[in-house]
Amino acid sequence: MTHFTPVASLAGGALIGLAAVLLMLFEGRIAGISGIVSRLLPPEGDGQTPGRLAFVMGLIVAPLAYAAVAGVWPVPQVAATMPILIVAGLLVGFGSVWGNGCTSGHGICGLSRLSPRSAVAVATFMTMAIATVFVARHVL
Repeated sequence: MTHFTPVASLAGGALIGLAAVLLMLFEGRIAGISGIVSRLLPPEGDGQTPGRLAFVMGLIVAPLAYAAVAGVWPVPQVAATMPILIVAGLLVGFGSVWGNGCTSGHGICGLSRLSPRSAVAVATFMTMAIATVFVARHVL
């Protein structure tokens, strides 16, 4: 069962939005995780590698900061086997490359810029997510 956490969700969403706005404002860059990570491996020679590393390190340090403040380690609960997780990860990675961006790039940054391409991408991955959950919970 999913727990209803409106305060934590609102705070998290506000922080993600603030980070996206600040990155666009100060760097002129979209805060799409797949694009940031893909330009780290191998690093592009555009002088943006330190900023990309800082962004990714923030994703890694966030659970540590949460644990320090809350006093408990966040424990994700995934009801899937490792082979399923590997296949799912590969499909998400393929979709991010094929769709020229990930959920954060299209869903947060693209929609806020009124990008038609992002609107189509978000409609596509939301439709597929809803269909996947329906099939997993009600068909299988």
